[in-house]
Amino acid sequence: MFYRCQPPTPFNHAKQEVRQSRHLGRGDLHGRGARRGFSRCHFLMSFEPGEPALLIDSKGRHFLLKLDPDRTFQYHQGTIAHSDLIGAEDGTWLEASSGGKLLLLRPRLADFILKMKRGAQIVYPKDIGPILVYADIGPGMTVLEAGTGSGALTLGLTRAVGPTGKVISVELRDDHAAHARKTVERWFGEVPANLELRSGDVADEVAVVAPDRIVLDVPEPGPTLEAAAEHQPGGGVFCAYLPTIPQVQGLVERARDIGRFAEIEVKEFLFRDWNVSGRSVRPEHNMIGHTGFLIFMRKVGKPT
Repeated sequence: MFYRCQPPTPFNHAKQEVRQSRHLGRGDLHGRGARRGFSRCHFLMSFEPGEPALLIDSKGRHFLLKLDPDRTFQYHQGTIAHSDLIGAEDGTWLEASSGGKLLLLRPRLADFILKMKRGAQIVYPKDIGPILVYADIGPGMTVLEAGTGSGALTLGLTRAVGPTGKVISVELRDDHAAHARKTVERWFGEVPANLELRSGDVADEVAVVAPDRIVLDVPEPGPTLEAAAEHQPGGGVFCAYLPTIPQVQGLVERARDIGRFAEIEVKEFLFRDWNVSGRSVRPEHNMIGHTGFLIFMRKVGKPT
């Protein structure tokens, strides 16, 4: 991985930028540095084989790659060998065979999610952010997630709980579970120690895990809600991502009937970019509108 506190000898040519940071990157949590017990400072290193890389052309088009020294990237303005990217520094400008300029960057999590290969429909970055904030997911927590799907939300949850937390992600379909595992390995380099991928029915896992937080992207969250009413610790947050109003209505009414949940909130987040060009400042013509509703509630004791 690209974050270390002791630079390896093969990359002495790369500039090393030492940072003290509270923000944990991929390598801080799960890279070779983490496994060797290095401190939380890290070096910004050059690209290595197997890492994800982002190329941006002169028109702003984004291309997500997994670096392989035996492969070549090809696009409408020529080609460039992966071997020319390996060893380069983050933020480097490169030139393709026909002279086209390409910007090489490490993808942010949002970049990776929007460009990664998908199996099931993903939870988009615009919804992952509010989930992490309103479900109050942080370091050291135990989070039960379902369904894993393509793994986009799993990546955000795993990074949010940190090395002292735990994410148990449950997927009912074997094909989706296999796809999600590949997604996780492509982003982190391996399945990290604070993530456990399980197959089966998430409702059966609630009593076993007793999670601080439950985050669901499943069509029928009702059975898990019933299990959470019995086995989730008091004050825990239950979060569900649902695409339709009837699903939202059914879940909220069921939670009220159970009588073990309070602070029930239903939210929808819309996302719009803006264009700034000289004196012309306006919203972009296209925006990301409805993707799904987010329902948040707190587990409470039996009313007296």
